[in-house]
Amino acid sequence: MSSFFGPEAEMPTADTLEPLSPRHGNGVAVSPSANALISLSKTRTFKPKRNIAEGTKQYQLKRYAEATLGSGNLRLAVILPEGEDLNEWLAVNTVDFFNHLNMLYGTITEFCTQAECPIMCAGPRFEYQWQDPSSAQFKKPTKMSAPEYVDHLMNWVQAQLDDEAVFPSKIGVPFSDNFRSTIMSILRRLFRVYAHIYNHHFAQICALSIEAHLNTSYRHFLLFVSEFKLIDPRELAPLAELNDAILAEN
Repeated sequence: MSSFFGPEAEMPTADTLEPLSPRHGNGVAVSPSANALISLSKTRTFKPKRNIAEGTKQYQLKRYAEATLGSGNLRLAVILPEGEDLNEWLAVNTVDFFNHLNMLYGTITEFCTQAECPIMCAGPRFEYQWQDPSSAQFKKPTKMSAPEYVDHLMNWVQAQLDDEAVFPSKIGVPFSDNFRSTIMSILRRLFRVYAHIYNHHFAQICALSIEAHLNTSYRHFLLFVSEFKLIDPRELAPLAELNDAILAEN
């Protein structure tokens, strides 16, 4: 396992986390390093993005979320808009977190290999094994490399997002009774990718000059899951110091 924290690539703190930059063009917030990330995305392969159809309630909420992000106030951006349905809000933001993390991880796939990351982990104390009860192969927790784990994870999340019974896109179709638990499972697993990136690939993220985008993306993610209590605090332990710094910000 390779770990890249050292004098030149330390875990970011509240002082080093950069805020969102002002709106650009269409009013959507762009992080300080977004252009670099977009440029990198043109030379790498990503999982397909799950788009939200125009004209739907979720699309309207997505546009609202983008406009709120443009203010640079992430604490305000995660709050449920007055009068809106919580499940719709959870769905819209979960799709966005998936898409953003997909792109971020895609920038370091050439470094996150079976040879460099033979175990999916977040530092020496936290190891993650893949389990999918719907799969005959992975009914039990299975140890695997980080790239294998992330591949299974992204495919699993994509399948959840594409399932109309789980993420209905048509107006009037209700969410299932266990929708919140599904969201919690997705976000808990997405956190593990953030934790792996910070613990094992942060120096490479810095070398690519996209650390500001990673920091803003994770700050948004953490504030959202904290606002709605979507991840058990014990699951967040691999990034405890960073989490404390973010949550202590004014």
